[in-house]
Amino acid sequence: MQAIYIARHRKVIAELTGLCMLRRGCPQPAAAALQADVTRRILNTMPAVGTNHAKTIELVYQILCDDVRLEVGNKLSFMGVFQEIYVPEIPFGLSRMAVCNHWRGTGEYLSEVRILYPGRQQALAVSTPSQLSLPVHGFNTNVTFFLNLHFTQAGDYAVQTLLDSNLFCETVLRVGRIMPPDDDRSNPLLN
Repeated sequence: MQAIYIARHRKVIAELTGLCMLRRGCPQPAAAALQADVTRRILNTMPAVGTNHAKTIELVYQILCDDVRLEVGNKLSFMGVFQEIYVPEIPFGLSRMAVCNHWRGTGEYLSEVRILYPGRQQALAVSTPSQLSLPVHGFNTNVTFFLNLHFTQAGDYAVQTLLDSNLFCETVLRVGRIMPPDDDRSNPLLN
């Protein structure tokens, strides 16, 4: 099914890649990466096999942060947004972490989020699978909270989002140790 779907859309992929290459002045490796990205996006919106209706889904954004709050007017507030974590000492604990996924599309899915240690052999945390319902041309925001995480080593942790037990998105969360400045050298940013 994927091969047929890609074959039907190969012309669209080539046109999009060519157009973006012209606009951006992309070198060849960047064009290949762009084509792979377009192919991934088309596959992520591929109709489901064996159903009478199209099941499509797109991850609009993913935000990693300390907390998410629902405000008046059904607005979300994100506290402590981050892409990486640098601390003075490792191991360390993180009392709360939120992964916010905003979806657009149609269909019923089972969603889960997991955080894997560097090397991707062991899970630091795994969420309970939750039902994700998207009405026709609908949207949904899933917020997954992890409590009392213990990061035991520096490295690139993988934050994975799965739909129906299949990997849909993976984000790298870099965790590292920041060295305090020497006492005899002052930090010019703090003076």
